[in-house]
Amino acid sequence: MRAALLALAFATAGCVGTPTPLDPSVAGSVGVPHDGVLTNGVELPVRGSGFRRYRPHGSHYFGNPRLVDAVQRVAAEVERERPGGAPLLVGDLSAQTGGKIPGHHSHRTGRDVDLLYYVTTPTGAPVRSPGFVGFDTDGLARVEYEGDVSYLRLDVEREWLLVKKLMTAKEVGVQWMFMSRGIEALLIDYARARGEDDALVWHAETVMLQPGDSTPHADHMHLRIACTPDEMAAGCEGGGPYWQWLPLTPFPGWLPSAVLDSIAADDPFELGRLAHSDA
Repeated sequence: MRAALLALAFATAGCVGTPTPLDPSVAGSVGVPHDGVLTNGVELPVRGSGFRRYRPHGSHYFGNPRLVDAVQRVAAEVERERPGGAPLLVGDLSAQTGGKIPGHHSHRTGRDVDLLYYVTTPTGAPVRSPGFVGFDTDGLARVEYEGDVSYLRLDVEREWLLVKKLMTAKEVGVQWMFMSRGIEALLIDYARARGEDDALVWHAETVMLQPGDSTPHADHMHLRIACTPDEMAAGCEGGGPYWQWLPLTPFPGWLPSAVLDSIAADDPFELGRLAHSDA
């Protein structure tokens, strides 16, 4: 209801138009993740400190500069703090100009990336992931290769460290971490057992979600970052909630009082937060 009222108010005020890459004021991540384009994207290098591209010669490794920078920086931090492990394998981001790419409903605006899980042997020795292998609720994955069967274990320690680094880097602005409920439970239980900050754990648990319209994501994490306020002004839209701990958006003080009253009735916290951002 609040979104509909805001959309109506914006339209009647004549302050916004439909985002289009033909408009020079629109740039970057344009539109929503499942229906948009990408301009001024940057390419993730084939390899770097703590990471490797899963498809070295793939063409879908372009993204919002914040996302590409975050992948490189956070992977390097995990390697530095937990040396001796295998690199983070990075799956698809977006095409150079965005739009639909095979195998994905979203990944169209440079705000999405697939990150394969860190893995170990059953005894805990870090090894490189062989690819998209699905983990059960106990953290084990059965792998078959040329008739041989082996098992891998989710590297919960390093995976949680990756999550923690992403969540605590304010410039990243995590919107969603799509993953299976089983993996979410393993990570959250681990974080609580080691006494991580309650707010951090709550924020992480909030953004972790098993998608209902695709695979459970037991074989990789699908990370999505939120639009920043500046990116919103340039055409970036939606893709999920704008969490209360993300940078504050400008307060629309010109909105009619009836619209503001409706926002207050629907979500008083949001109205107070918006008002505070104008201070």
